Amino acid sequence: MTVATKEQGSPARKLPKGSPMQAQEARLAWMLILPTALIVFGLVLFPAIFSIYISFRDVGLKNLNNVFSAPFVGLENYRRVLNDFDFKYHDLSNWGAAITTVVYSFAATILTVVIGLIASLVLNKPFRARGAARAIFLFPYVAPIVSVAFVWRWLLDPRPSGVLNDILMNLGLIELPKAYLATRGLALLIVIIFEAWRYFPFAMLMILARLQAIDRTLYEAADVDGASTFQQFLNITLPELRYVVGAIFLLRLMWTFNKFDDIFLLTGGGYGTKVLPVLTYEFSFRLRDFGTGAASSMILFVILGLFMALYVTVVMRTAEE
Repeated sequence: MTVATKEQGSPARKLPKGSPMQAQEARLAWMLILPTALIVFGLVLFPAIFSIYISFRDVGLKNLNNVFSAPFVGLENYRRVLNDFDFKYHDLSNWGAAITTVVYSFAATILTVVIGLIASLVLNKPFRARGAARAIFLFPYVAPIVSVAFVWRWLLDPRPSGVLNDILMNLGLIELPKAYLATRGLALLIVIIFEAWRYFPFAMLMILARLQAIDRTLYEAADVDGASTFQQFLNITLPELRYVVGAIFLLRLMWTFNKFDDIFLLTGGGYGTKVLPVLTYEFSFRLRDFGTGAASSMILFVILGLFMALYVTVVMRTAEE
């Protein structure tokens, strides 16, 4: 019995390096990884490398059947993007796609995190039908983008029959119907609010999960010391959430920077809402200039990379300290 107990408790021996069993395990590991690696290479890595390649080439409909023999144009595609009217900043009424992308991405991401934080704090409190409330709060995130975008367009319809116009006119707040999605400044504000409304459930879920993992004895000790609810939020809740909030902000900023469908379905990129993904689409599929479209996407990637590097090196390092 003693011998059996010792054998059961003894650590497993490592396989000798270069043994047939170790080689077999290595082959099995590669076989399991290979399908995922092929998918990642085919859908992520190869398109990214190919975009870099064609951004230095003159690629259009005339030579789309033989892209690899397209003439090399150097930085001409990048120069064309940077000099394009829709890309450059002009004045306060026309920011250009580059500035609009930065403003839209940061404003929408900050608003998403703030609304998600408020919603998670509310749903973390015990009340009746809390489960149903959580399910309702998830609706904007799980609903199809096409359906919710067209519902918003119906609500903001510029005709008198539009829902918002009808309500405001009946209340006497406006005399004539307004074209909300066709007004500069207001259109950008609406797409920012739409982005925050649609994606705050993602932030809410992540923050709510972290809230439920906070040690309750911290709040009990704070109550004993006489700390108010706001003081507990500042000194306990926020410090415990900083890493989760930082990760959410980073992810949402990257996704919002590349967001195309929300703006395209609401405004088509018009009236001061044209961002770099929409500009890339126009270069590629309206002007049929795929080289310039690839250059536009590379500029978008560089801008996003700079912001990500700044965020990781400054903000996250400060949070760790």
